[in-house]
Amino acid sequence: QVQLVESGGGLVQAGDSLRLSCAASGLIFSNYYMGWFRQAPGKEREFVAAVNWSGSRTYYADLVKGRFTISRENAKTMVYLQMNSLKPEDTAVYYCAAKRSINNYDSPSAYGYWGQGTQVTVSS
Repeated sequence: QVQLVESGGGLVQAGDSLRLSCAASGLIFSNYYMGWFRQAPGKEREFVAAVNWSGSRTYYADLVKGRFTISRENAKTMVYLQMNSLKPEDTAVYYCAAKRSINNYDSPSAYGYWGQGTQVTVSS
């Protein structure tokens, strides 16, 4: 059974940093692309970042490019999202997700496995 468990969310002030973690189990982790998405109240789930199997290639939404960094440790079956210079508009539930191929890496419907999410709240 595949499980993705996010952690690291919390309440921070604008300009602060947070590091989200996602622990994966029940899958051959190095075979999967990993992504981070977020969903704010009343809004659709949106792409944040993705990383390829080895961690050598990363992809970002324009809104977070230059502020967020995705990384992974295959030996620990972990994926991370380092978030710097946080803004109130970054407030959302952040989800970790896994998929087998690179196609449509920014589309939620392309991911087969999801975590339960972790809340990030940025106050102004």
